[in-house]
Amino acid sequence: MKYFKLIRYQNLLMLGLMQFVFRYGFLELQNIPLALADWQYVLLVLATMSIAAGGYIINNILDVETDTENKPENVIVGKFISETKAYNLYIGFTVIGVAIGFYLSNVINKPGFASIFIIIAATLYFYATSLKQSLLIGNIIVALLLSFSVIIIGLFDLYPLTNEENRAVMGLLFGILLDYAIFAFIINFIREIVKDLQDIEGDSNQGMNTLPNAFGTKNTTKLVFGLIFIPIICIVYYIHYYLFSANLFFGTVFGLVFILAPLLYFTTKIWSANNQKDFYHLSTVLKWILFFGILSIVVINLNIKYNA
Repeated sequence: MKYFKLIRYQNLLMLGLMQFVFRYGFLELQNIPLALADWQYVLLVLATMSIAAGGYIINNILDVETDTENKPENVIVGKFISETKAYNLYIGFTVIGVAIGFYLSNVINKPGFASIFIIIAATLYFYATSLKQSLLIGNIIVALLLSFSVIIIGLFDLYPLTNEENRAVMGLLFGILLDYAIFAFIINFIREIVKDLQDIEGDSNQGMNTLPNAFGTKNTTKLVFGLIFIPIICIVYYIHYYLFSANLFFGTVFGLVFILAPLLYFTTKIWSANNQKDFYHLSTVLKWILFFGILSIVVINLNIKYNA
C-alpha cells in the first residue's frame, strides 16, 4: 500500500480514467478513423501514467521536509521506502513511459512526437527540483501537464489520420478536446493555489515562494474568489449555447447540477475559508468538479445520440 501512496494512485487512476473516457466515451462514438488500435491506446495511457508516477515519486523524494510539517501521515520516503529505492522507482517509471512514447510515435509515423514524453518527464523533474519554489510557475506547470494529457489524445489518435477530406471534422473534434483541456487547466490551476493555501505553514518554513506566502492568506483567498468566476462564466456560456440551445436536456441538467452548482458552492465557501481544513475541503470540491467535467463528455454524447 505504501508503494501505491508513493505514486499517488488515486490521481493516476483519475488520469487514466480521463483518457479512457475521452477515447471510448467520445472519439469511439464518432464516425471517424482513429490512429491507434485499442491495445496501443492502452499503451498511451500507460505511458502517461508511468511518467506521471515518476513525477509524483521525485516530488515525494524532494518534499520530505515540507510534507513532514504539512502532512506527516503522508511521508513515505525515508520512513517506509528508502530514498535509494524511491530513486530507482522514479527512473524505472520514467524510462518505461518515455520508451512506450518512443514506440507509439513510430507507430503513427511521427517519430518527433517522442520528444513530447521526454519534455514532460524533464519538466516534472525540474518542477520538483526548482520550479516548484517559483511564484506561480509551479502551479502553471502542474495545470498545463494535466491539460496536455487531454491534448495528447488528439495528437496520437486524430492528427496522424487527418487529411484534406476530413480536416473539418477532425478539427472540430480536436477543438472539443482542447476545450476540455482548457477547462482542466483552469480548474487545476485554481486547485493548486488552494493547495498552497492549505500548506502555507510548512511551505513558509521551507522557504517556498508560493502565492499565499508572498501575498498572504487573505489576499490569495480573494484572488481565488475572483479566478473561480472564469470557469463559471465559461460553463454558463457553454451550457446555454451548446446544450440548452440544442435541446440537450440531460446534458444541460448534468452541467447545472454536477459542474455549475459545485462551482457556485465553492464561491460561497472560499470567501470565508481561513484554515487548513477549509482549504482541504475546497480542494476536494474542485477535484470532484474536474471529475464530473470529464464525465460530461459521455453524458453529452449519449444525449446527442438519444435525441437523434
